[in-house]
Amino acid sequence: MNTKKTRVKHTPGELAEAYVYPVTLTPAQKKEADKQLKAARAKVQSEMTAEDKLTSDILQLRFQLEDYLNNEKFDPRLKFSYFLKAYVQLLNKKRKVFAREINIDETELSQLINDHRHPSENIIIRLELHSNNAIPAIAWYKLIEREKEHYIITNKTIRKQEEKHVSNRLTVDID
Repeated sequence: MNTKKTRVKHTPGELAEAYVYPVTLTPAQKKEADKQLKAARAKVQSEMTAEDKLTSDILQLRFQLEDYLNNEKFDPRLKFSYFLKAYVQLLNKKRKVFAREINIDETELSQLINDHRHPSENIIIRLELHSNNAIPAIAWYKLIEREKEHYIITNKTIRKQEEKHVSNRLTVDID
């Protein structure tokens, strides 16, 4: 079946109804279904190894990071420091141990996590290598660039300060 022609004829809702049969459950049936689902999820989670859990958590962090980068909107909470802190917490290691693993001082790691310092390219590459390429260096880099972009766009003070250093402006108005 040609899906392009089908989309023209039917709305996404109509297509979903055609392939997914709506089920109406009574409140008691819904409660029982929820209970069964919870039990099934608990069983799957109890059978996961520590390595499987770590893999799952790292992938979840990576997808969260990628979703944020694909979104146009800047979120001041979701900075490099936020994702680095989440990564270190997922590893369930002390910061001192993690800092040693990527060969930086513990105070430097603390400054990165607390958003007092931006990472060098070396640290970004080390994070990629440490995650065994699960979180690419380019993703870490794009986080930093997004922060800089937001700073440049929104910081009115720096524009006022730098204005005195510019003379002989163009008379062309492109806006």
